[in-house]
Amino acid sequence: MNLFKSTTTFSFFTIISRILGYVRDILIAIFLGAGPLADAFFVAFRIPNTFRRLFSEGAFNAAFVPSYASELANGKDASEKFATNIFSLLILSLFFLILIIEIFMPLFVFLIAPGFSGNEAKMNLVINLTRITFPFLLFVSLSSFFSAILNSHNRFAVAAAAPVILNIFLISVLLYGNILGDRLVYYLAYAVTIAGIVQFLFLYNYVRKFYSPKFLLKFSIDEKIKIFFSKLLPSIFSSGVTQINILIGTIIASFQANAVSYLYYADRVYQINLAIAGIAIGTVILPQLSKLIENKNNLEIELIQNKALELSLFLSIPATVALFIASSPIISALFGYGSFSETSVQNSALALFYFAFGLPAFALIKVFSSFFFARHDTKTPFYISLVSVILNIIISVALFQKIGFIIIPISTSISSWFNAITLYIFSRRRNFFIFNKIFVYRFPRIFFSSLIMGLIFYFLLDILGDKLSYSENLKFIYLLFSIFITLISYLIISIFTKAFKLSDIKLNYK
Repeated sequence: MNLFKSTTTFSFFTIISRILGYVRDILIAIFLGAGPLADAFFVAFRIPNTFRRLFSEGAFNAAFVPSYASELANGKDASEKFATNIFSLLILSLFFLILIIEIFMPLFVFLIAPGFSGNEAKMNLVINLTRITFPFLLFVSLSSFFSAILNSHNRFAVAAAAPVILNIFLISVLLYGNILGDRLVYYLAYAVTIAGIVQFLFLYNYVRKFYSPKFLLKFSIDEKIKIFFSKLLPSIFSSGVTQINILIGTIIASFQANAVSYLYYADRVYQINLAIAGIAIGTVILPQLSKLIENKNNLEIELIQNKALELSLFLSIPATVALFIASSPIISALFGYGSFSETSVQNSALALFYFAFGLPAFALIKVFSSFFFARHDTKTPFYISLVSVILNIIISVALFQKIGFIIIPISTSISSWFNAITLYIFSRRRNFFIFNKIFVYRFPRIFFSSLIMGLIFYFLLDILGDKLSYSENLKFIYLLFSIFITLISYLIISIFTKAFKLSDIKLNYK
């Protein structure tokens, strides 16, 4: 397996999905802005989408891939039996979960957005929208199951491409935003669920090459299945700790008008780098790392872990610098149109600035967690994540009344750094990880290259000046141009400082 190539393949489709996601959010900003309709839809969308991220962006992979890899070593019949039992249990458990939540949806929404309870119309709208979007959870979870099987066979492209479907459906609806008016939020909610069904069918078509999906009412819950589900919940919590923190932030932000929308738009920007620097790398290395650990290839284990960490920081540190410098122009260029006011730009940009502080930590959590998951240890990341979530809640609740919604990105970043550092400490103590000479040599060069890149970016933005202002219609083009020049500069500087070598592209792990 070529780590760089596999990560690039996964990242390419992820970037396509995120670009379409930006187009989607630009259209939402135009038609809904950051007002009550936007708040209502974002809560209704956040709930199933959080589950999507929890399942598809690491959690299910983390629990399933190491176990499935072990069964593959025992032959096709063993892996088929294991996968079928998991598939059947997933369908039954998710069906009853969705049924129960649909029945008790008013209570469920109150728990997610308690701040809306003072506005009956807004609360009823969220309840209705969430009832429509929640079945998405069933289809996206089963899609994640198919994706995990494909990833186990080193087939990353299809799994990474599947989320594009959701954005295509939502964009298609948003193109009729002017015609639909206030009904737009309902059509968007229906589009979410329909897209989930289509995504499921799309992946079903490809997974049949490696596994024949079968739903059985009579299935065996043997020791292997019990072990898998005992790992699944901790994996969901630890892999999705960033998303859990964001969900907690949404709950708290519901007590401040429009704050849910501000956080949503900020979240959308930094997520694209997280998807590449953390999620893509963690997803790609997990199957191979699990196999290397099974075979006790210690030298290759050390190499792939250090390379994953290096690549993660190579991508996340310059992104952090860029977001520090240009959080406001970026938000303005992406979303500053139509109903999205200049005040909304300023507040969303402020949230993005503080989220940026935690971006390297968000990525490191994904990578460090994979070191534990590959060794069938889901409990350690779970307990660390639990403490970090509690820390986030304490900071957010304690200071929300004083400084408002901005405490949410601050507390999320602080708790994430606590999580990442603690994961590293425990990985060292368990002898799971040690820095090699290549990483020690390159890290300061990555940091230095990122700073130089930041100066170039700042200089370009200063030259453009008013062309990036809120009122400028072509601001997105100017920003895109400056980002392109900055990225090229970063690559050249990194090669010159030896933070990156072209030979890394050909680095293979057998």
